[in-house]
Amino acid sequence: MNAIFALARRQETVDCTVEINNTFETLGAHLRFDNGVIVHPGDEVVVHGAPVSIPYGECQTFRRKATITRAGALERAWTRATGDLDMMELCEFSFTERALS
Repeated sequence: MNAIFALARRQETVDCTVEINNTFETLGAHLRFDNGVIVHPGDEVVVHGAPVSIPYGECQTFRRKATITRAGALERAWTRATGDLDMMELCEFSFTERALS
């Protein structure tokens, strides 16, 4: 099925800003496309450049290039239809009456 989806894909390269936070209050990375490009369900994004390591307590911003591989209409529809099912696989719920040690 991936071969069918690959026929309708196109790529575009855009400038982006990567902000990485490694502080007590915030741990995360955010990607912002500089020209306001929007990523849709099924699209894939690859950020180019060397890996980074941010020391604890710091926030840093990097300018990079990113390649967006656009999903075709069929893949986009499939992703929307099955996305909720994939999300539930990431959730694990557990309830207990005792405190964990």
